[in-house]
Amino acid sequence: MGCVTIDPNNPSTIWVGTGENVGGRHLSFGDGIYRSTDGGMTWKNMGLKKSEHISKIIVHPQNSNVIWVAAQGPLWNKGGERGLYKTIDGGQNWKKVLGDEEWTGVTDLAIDPRNPNQIYAATWQRHRTVAAYMGGGPGTGLHRSSDGGETWEQLKTGLPKSNMGKIGLAISTQQPDVLYAAIELDRRTGGVYKSTNKGSSWEKQSSTVSGGTGPHYYQELYACPHQFDRIYLMDVRVQVSDNGGKNFRRLTEKHKHSDNHALAFRKDDPDYLLMGTDGGLYESFDLAQNWRFMDNLPLTQFYKVAVDDAEPFYNVFGGTQDNATEGGPSRTDNIQGIQNSDWKIILDWDGHQPATEPGNPNIMYAERQEGTLSRIDMITGEVMDIQPQAAEDEPYERFNWDAPILVSPHDPKRIYFASQRVWRSDNRGDDWQTISKDLTRNEERLSLPIMGQTQSWDNAWDVLAMSNYNTITSLAESPQKEGLIYVGTDDGIIQITENGGATWRKIEVGTISGIPKTAFVNDIKADLFDENTVYVCLDNHKYGDYKPYLIKSTDAGKTWRSLASNLPNPTLVWRLVQDHINKDLLFLATEFGLYFSINSGNKWTKIKGGVPTISFRDLTIQRRENDLVAASFGRGFYIYDDISVFRNLSDKQMDTEATLFPTRKAWWYIPRAHLSFDNQKGDQGASHFVAPNPDFGAVLTYYLKEDLQTQKVKRNKSEKEKTKNKQANSFPGWDTLEEENLENKPQIWLTIKNQAGETVRRLEGKTSKGFHRIAWDLRYPPSNAINMVEPPPPMWGGPPQGLLATPGTYTATLSQQVNGEITQLSEPQSFEVVPLREGALKGASPEEAAKFWRSYEEAVRLSSAMNIALRNTIIRTKRMQKVLRNSTIETGNIDTRLAAVKKELNRLSSDLYGSQAKNQIGEKTKPTIGNRLFSLSIGLGNSTYGPTSTHKNTLAIINKQLKEYKSRLESNQSNLSAIAKDLIKAGAPWMEGEDLPE
Repeated sequence: MGCVTIDPNNPSTIWVGTGENVGGRHLSFGDGIYRSTDGGMTWKNMGLKKSEHISKIIVHPQNSNVIWVAAQGPLWNKGGERGLYKTIDGGQNWKKVLGDEEWTGVTDLAIDPRNPNQIYAATWQRHRTVAAYMGGGPGTGLHRSSDGGETWEQLKTGLPKSNMGKIGLAISTQQPDVLYAAIELDRRTGGVYKSTNKGSSWEKQSSTVSGGTGPHYYQELYACPHQFDRIYLMDVRVQVSDNGGKNFRRLTEKHKHSDNHALAFRKDDPDYLLMGTDGGLYESFDLAQNWRFMDNLPLTQFYKVAVDDAEPFYNVFGGTQDNATEGGPSRTDNIQGIQNSDWKIILDWDGHQPATEPGNPNIMYAERQEGTLSRIDMITGEVMDIQPQAAEDEPYERFNWDAPILVSPHDPKRIYFASQRVWRSDNRGDDWQTISKDLTRNEERLSLPIMGQTQSWDNAWDVLAMSNYNTITSLAESPQKEGLIYVGTDDGIIQITENGGATWRKIEVGTISGIPKTAFVNDIKADLFDENTVYVCLDNHKYGDYKPYLIKSTDAGKTWRSLASNLPNPTLVWRLVQDHINKDLLFLATEFGLYFSINSGNKWTKIKGGVPTISFRDLTIQRRENDLVAASFGRGFYIYDDISVFRNLSDKQMDTEATLFPTRKAWWYIPRAHLSFDNQKGDQGASHFVAPNPDFGAVLTYYLKEDLQTQKVKRNKSEKEKTKNKQANSFPGWDTLEEENLENKPQIWLTIKNQAGETVRRLEGKTSKGFHRIAWDLRYPPSNAINMVEPPPPMWGGPPQGLLATPGTYTATLSQQVNGEITQLSEPQSFEVVPLREGALKGASPEEAAKFWRSYEEAVRLSSAMNIALRNTIIRTKRMQKVLRNSTIETGNIDTRLAAVKKELNRLSSDLYGSQAKNQIGEKTKPTIGNRLFSLSIGLGNSTYGPTSTHKNTLAIINKQLKEYKSRLESNQSNLSAIAKDLIKAGAPWMEGEDLPE
């Protein structure tokens, strides 16, 4: 997103402009402007789909139908929808009122709070290619309109005469005749200018300009609404002036991320600041003396991803945009899931491609921008720089911004790295040797065309924050043939060596059918099974071409064919990964989501199920767990647990009625407490961020070809279709309608059985067509008695649950129940339940522990049943007393018998629940069955250790008392039944629950 605006007339209406509003090297493009009328719940595209980068939206303060949009336009090519656009009908139609058709768009906009027709705009002429960036030109300038943007005049008096770059624009809310402009000039210089007469003339205040990555990455300017002449200039560290731009100081940013882009104020609090940065969102309540980080927004931009093979849970590592290289667990064994505190910084600066050493999770590699490669000892945390260096008589190494590193599949100690040439180390980076010469075009970047032609040295060049150009971007070595190495570059070349670098074969990508000569090689993957097969992901978006380019060769690069097939256009193809089991199963990371193919790329299917439609820059598979790990550029990591389901997909399988897929082993353990024993966020509050663990237990995946529908649903669907096609619907008939009313709702059942064939659990699944997952939590069902009336939810904890089943082999069977009839849909799938780890002390065997757990559950079953039965029996007694009062029976025998039963039931209640008198004031009573069961529940429910002697003795007492109390209850129930019959015989009113009178 480039900007967001709330309608000042209706806070439920929100406008957003898509596409980042900077000129950086790695930015996402958008598809226009969107509107929400329900506070962001749903969105509608309102046009300007070719703008690509929208930087500001202003809604008329009195008329919501009038909106102005500042569109920077495409960064990588000319044209598109660039400039200032205006609508007077709420976005139904747009009119361009400022900007040219080639390189000049509008980057900032200000409106006079007294007069909405008085508008100021900053135009910006810029262009970026893969080689260079030019951030200014004659089209850049400041403009003013006094008729709501219909006509414009360029403001020049007092402004620089040379070509200007990015301009930040602000208007004083205290004195709206005062304007401020932060203007980028040649060679990353600039100045802050001020006008006191609505822009008619300007005076330079200082030579202040945003720095760091470059003015094109910042330059947003904000005027403080609380203090006149205080302005904030966004920068690596924010610059603040209290005198209209004459002098600047750095904002206090202690314990806060740098690279600031957006600032918001509160009208009611002059000390409040809300800052948007490359590291997230911060707020200050004391005018920047201290900052609060909002740590529950998963917004990290990951370039690349790597996984290790740590046990029992592997770790995920990622190189991020401006947030270092980070690492953390793929899952945890605690109830809370994965918290921020589980993650750590592995290496500083910007993070890029990480790598891990197979079989040795104590060694990993990470790099900062432009090839600053390090080896990290994960035991000590020590970081050793191992970047290869040019020899004394050699020129500098041109490392890409995101230089490729590769751990050889033939020797885990051997790593490859690349600048403009390929480097090899056989001892984890302690020593390096080159195995190639320069494999790029080695061009002079300033001699290449930009803005449609070659440019003068004196124009607005800025390559400081560029990646180096003419660099190697991709490396791959065939797992089937040592020394068969593939190289891809940023300038349209694929290089291949079959002898470890002794000789190289060059392929110009432009000679491959359908591939532009300027295409950037994003990724090369050598086939895991065939030494002659290789896959290449390319993109040409840095020349304004957003088509997907994906090719494959089966003869080591001699001939190629496209695998783009049904991939949508536009999209960019970033990364491909091949399954290590099924050679035809491929996964693809693209600009707008993830895809898979089950036929070697001939057809692609988008992965949904919670995956956002955003840029995914990298993919990998953790082979032990069969997990697909995806690095998104803006929403953190995503993990698809257990891709084995994809291996079983086929056209034939998809055409079957239903499929239950194989499942991987399930870890057997008690999730440990961290913040609490049963609350996902403990008492940390709703803002505490946790990512969910994979579902605990055995995760079962099944597929239904069609929805399971009732006859009524089918009829309604058919009638709706007929109505749509303007066909008549007929009355179905009374018999059909009655059958519909009597029909049971369809159900899906997954039945879990142990090795002895005994059913331990039945799970109800979804009945809609498609793929579904459901987890068995490795527990038996709760044994608590079921009440006829649903009880209120408990104040503490969740609903009751059973205890664990034993480790071992289990099966799952998929069945459907349609109109009451059960049909098995697939063959049983077996899976293993495996202990995660051994405890410090050896307790009972799992089998012994489980036997005791089942005995405990039987006690719970009987105890909970007795609780309900006793309560209902007491109620029955009271109701029978009412029946007796409403009868014509003479007082005497029945009254005496009923009173005796009531008294005995009250004694039984006291024995079960304790002294009623003591309970009234909270005094302790003799231990009850409930007390003892509770003691057992906390002793057994949080451990697999098994029963102690105390537990066994406690259960023995419980069972003895349950036997006695059950006998007493049944005796009283028998007496009540006899009384009830006598009442009926004597002509008393009938009572619900009793036998009907004759």
